[in-house]
Amino acid sequence: MIDRYTTPEMTQLWSNATKFATWLEVELLAAEAQAALGRLPADAAARLRATARVGSPERIEELERTQTQHDVVAFLRSVAELTGPDARYLHLGLGSSDVVDTALSVITAKAADLLVAEAQGVADALVTLATTYRDAVMAGRTHGMHAEPITFGLKAAVWLEEVRRGMERLRRARVQIAVGKISGEVGTYAHLDPAVEESVCRALGLTPARVSSQILQRDRHAEFLSAVAILGGTLEKMATELRTLARTEIAEVEEPFRPGQTGSSAMPHKRNPILCERISGLARILRGYAVAALENQALWGERDISHSSVERIAFPGATTLLHYMLRTMAFVLRGLRVFPENMRANLERTGGLVFSHRILLALMAKGLSRDEAYGIVQAASTASLEGRMTFRDALLAGGRLPASELETLFDYRPYLQHVDTILARVGIPAREAVRITSSPGASR
Repeated sequence: MIDRYTTPEMTQLWSNATKFATWLEVELLAAEAQAALGRLPADAAARLRATARVGSPERIEELERTQTQHDVVAFLRSVAELTGPDARYLHLGLGSSDVVDTALSVITAKAADLLVAEAQGVADALVTLATTYRDAVMAGRTHGMHAEPITFGLKAAVWLEEVRRGMERLRRARVQIAVGKISGEVGTYAHLDPAVEESVCRALGLTPARVSSQILQRDRHAEFLSAVAILGGTLEKMATELRTLARTEIAEVEEPFRPGQTGSSAMPHKRNPILCERISGLARILRGYAVAALENQALWGERDISHSSVERIAFPGATTLLHYMLRTMAFVLRGLRVFPENMRANLERTGGLVFSHRILLALMAKGLSRDEAYGIVQAASTASLEGRMTFRDALLAGGRLPASELETLFDYRPYLQHVDTILARVGIPAREAVRITSSPGASR
């Protein structure tokens, strides 16, 4: 992953140094388990634990490039160079994938923990927004058009629950990926005792695979990267909506804009939603990684190597990108400028058209059929939209609803009466009352 979209934690976790150190730990644990079974000298295992070292990533890369054309063999040679004769007791009965797959599971589980922790920051920021703007009335939009009144707090609550579901998917996927295998070349333990696998996995915090081939089966990896992509899609959904609400003609929110920041090299007035746009773009990459992981499931026989090249890119790339996206979204949400006055003004631009359903029901309560009532409200709406008269005046002209009743119907409070109940469902405590002004302006 290019430095622009990385975080220090993920950079360190997916570094070659971490990978090779984890490989060495798998090898050492396997040697110790073998020694406990009497299959190699106990003092040799103890010496290995005390003295075994792995060469630098550069040395391993040199050995692979100039000699082995095999990274695990290059790794083992580098260990032998620094460790001496006892290195012959490493990798006894193991296949390369015993080391590589088990280590990948260890690192991916740690990546999952980092992602869940970072997602909690997004969730916390959404709780704050939902609490702060629980009564910031705004237009709910369907198909991009005004529908009925909602509040910005409710919008934040919808996002909050989706983020929490994404976190739970990651936790479940972590369980599936936190699995190891030390079962030999085709999973038969031909040169190993299953007790070695049990011991190694227990020490690493992994669950031993019940059955494996040369590798762990890649449905696990596909599930994990799918969970990553889904949470990325949630961030994209949020970012897309924030970009929409930040449009000049809407101006209901604005990304944080730091002093000295520039929005355009040519237009000094610009304050572009670049962070949300960045999140939207990176979500596309995450979906690509997920597709690649799904395609990795079908391998030849007990294993081929076609999945390996994909995973060297996809796992560091996907987890690092999502970590960066979560951190960026949390920054956006914590610093988001929200303009309730613009939300209210936009809602009232249509002169009460958002009350059309309520008026439809009021007419039906007077004994009109649904079609007749619908026709009356639609005709009044059309007159308003075409600028011939206000929605309220058009309804008054119809003679079905007196001005006093319209005053009651043009009221936001019934739409928001259950806001506290909804927010309480997502863990945001209710208040005593919702402070909403009763009536909007009457002109369009």
